[in-house]
Amino acid sequence: MPAPVSRRSFNKIIFSAPLLFTASGFSAGAAEVNDDGLHVQPWFMETFLDLAEDKAEVEAEGKHFAVLFEQRGCPYCREMHEVNFARDEISNYVQSNFGILQLNMWGSREVTDFDGEALEERDLARKWNVNFTPTIVFLRKGGAGTMPQIEVLRMPGYFKPFHFVSMFEYVAEEKYQGSEGFQRYLQEKFQRYEAEGKKPDVW
Repeated sequence: MPAPVSRRSFNKIIFSAPLLFTASGFSAGAAEVNDDGLHVQPWFMETFLDLAEDKAEVEAEGKHFAVLFEQRGCPYCREMHEVNFARDEISNYVQSNFGILQLNMWGSREVTDFDGEALEERDLARKWNVNFTPTIVFLRKGGAGTMPQIEVLRMPGYFKPFHFVSMFEYVAEEKYQGSEGFQRYLQEKFQRYEAEGKKPDVW
């Protein structure tokens, strides 16, 4: 199983690749903000915050489960919503293949972890070693287990749209089960785009 992307690997992926996006191709409009000051999408999951139950429910629909940590005043969280999720191609792909549960990195709602422990959102973030926002934790599809056994990949910060949707594709295609790491997957995807004469800002 590939190891979660580290902060150092994250920086290497982002800054070693060409700038792939221009201002064109983005949908207009800003994301809504909830009472906690978090930007939200109408298709995010609303649940009783029992993670094992949430994962099972999502997988019963044939989708993958991911947990998204954000915090009030996070400029990169806002960027993710107002740039990445504002693109119909991205939001439609994510909605079709994933159930996304949004948690507040400093929140006080009670969450039941996969091991049965009930704790506040902020304590879960600490337990899962979430240090940046946004952070997306992708969970293995199928079977039971506890963290970190079922974590297959982690997005530790803001990714540009091409890299962002590519990580969702990597997980949806379950490439993590093989020997191909995410960075290699990303490079090969970009090479395919070039070979097919596609503009890299297609996403």
